[in-house]
Amino acid sequence: MRRSLKIRSQKGFAAGLLYMVVGANVSYVSTGYTMGTAARMGPGYFPFWLGIILAVIGVIVLLQSLRISAERDTIPHLDMRTTVWVLGSVVLFGLLLRPLGLALSLVLMVILASMASHEFGWKGAVLNALLLLSISLGAFIYGLNLQLPVWPSFIE
Repeated sequence: MRRSLKIRSQKGFAAGLLYMVVGANVSYVSTGYTMGTAARMGPGYFPFWLGIILAVIGVIVLLQSLRISAERDTIPHLDMRTTVWVLGSVVLFGLLLRPLGLALSLVLMVILASMASHEFGWKGAVLNALLLLSISLGAFIYGLNLQLPVWPSFIE
C-alpha cells in the first residue's frame, strides 16, 4: 500500500520553506565575497555556512511537517491591520531616525507597533518603549559606540 505525501503542519511546512529559501539566498550572495578558510576566514565564510545551516534546519522542519505524527495545523488568515501597523512603524522609524534621533523615533516606532495588538494599552506600550530605548542606548550608543543621532537635530 502506497501512502500519499500530505502536509500535516502547514505552519511547519511554510517555516521550513522560508528557512530554506533565506538560507540558500544568504549562501549564494556570500559567494560573491572572499571565502577564506576556517583558519583565516574571509568576509563570505561565516554568512555562507550560516546560510547552509539555516537551509538544513529548513529541510528538517519541512520534513517534520510531513510526518504522520505531526500536529495538524493551518496557517491563519493574514490580518492586514496588524501587518500595516507593524511594517509601517518600522518604515517610519527608518525615515525618522536622522531628523528625530534614536530616542524619539524608537519610542514612536514601539508605540505604533503596539497599536497592532488587539489588547493595546498606553501604559504597557510606553513602558515597553522606554525599556527598549534604554537597552538600545546601552548597547548601540554606549556599548558599540555607533554614531547615531540620539536626539533630534534641532536640539543637538
